[in-house]
Amino acid sequence: MNREQAWELLTEYTKNPNLIKHALAVEAALRAYARKFGEDEEKWGIVGLVHDFDYEKFSTVPEHTTEGARIMRERGWPEEFIHAMQSHADYSGLRRDSLMEKALFAVDELTGLIVAVALVRPSKSIMDVKVKSVKKKWKDKAFAAGVNRQDIEQGAAELGVELSEHIAIVLEAMQGIADELGLAGQ
Repeated sequence: MNREQAWELLTEYTKNPNLIKHALAVEAALRAYARKFGEDEEKWGIVGLVHDFDYEKFSTVPEHTTEGARIMRERGWPEEFIHAMQSHADYSGLRRDSLMEKALFAVDELTGLIVAVALVRPSKSIMDVKVKSVKKKWKDKAFAAGVNRQDIEQGAAELGVELSEHIAIVLEAMQGIADELGLAGQ
């Protein structure tokens, strides 16, 4: 599988620009973690790009990831990619065994929190976001209330990365694609 195939799968099933931006953010974060751990950056990025490809059409539990897995199998995707995509959702019942699967779980919710922090800045720029800013908003449970902070903490722990370092890795990765995320500022 290559990025072009992943992009085609994502954009076939996902039309919502915010869901596409989320996929790009997770892709960038996974690529950063692949570099950190000396892993296959292309493979990890592809998994990040397709992890929620089915969400727009199948957003309910357990359809999300179950339908995606069915579609991926029909198209000949390797089980390694399918298992990673499914295991990012706790309700799938699948264990996260590989480092890639753990990284996907760890970055998924965090990307949403970082986007929310950027959007409340006067500049609307992710370039103005600092780890300290994210941690400050983290404490405000009413801010981005839909973001599961416990999943982020658990994910960082599963990766063996301290929370501030985890935020820094994901933030820097997202800053690297600020234009694609629509967060380069006004």
